[in-house]
Amino acid sequence: MTASLERRAAYPHFLAIPTRWMDNDVYGHVNNVVYYAYFDTVINEYLIREGGLDIHDGAVVGYCVESNCRYHRPVAFPETIDAGLRVAHLGNSSVRYEIGLFRQGEDKPAAQGHFVHVFVDRAKDKPTAIPEKIRACLEKLILK
Repeated sequence: MTASLERRAAYPHFLAIPTRWMDNDVYGHVNNVVYYAYFDTVINEYLIREGGLDIHDGAVVGYCVESNCRYHRPVAFPETIDAGLRVAHLGNSSVRYEIGLFRQGEDKPAAQGHFVHVFVDRAKDKPTAIPEKIRACLEKLILK
């Protein structure tokens, strides 16, 4: 991901995520660790709805092997954030997502990060090719 702040238009998929009272820390803003839960939420909501990922009984699951977040400005309860999602790299068994977390109505992100999934055969616990339906939905999010 580039060091510059990406604009909202750089992300093809969005999910509105309400902050929760418990997300705030003693400093009055969403605690840094919660941002990773927002990343996980926008990614997995997309995979389940668009790619048919079966998190309970599917033969293939995605494991997070790397994540990173840069914080630019705080958010706090009771805000709703818009989580933007795109794909920076799509391999045979892995995908690197890039996420921008935006305050509603703002064009610059409050935070940006990345998240790498490796798809794994659930029974063998070994990397496996990304299933075609999931691959197809991920291709829609690739940076052009």
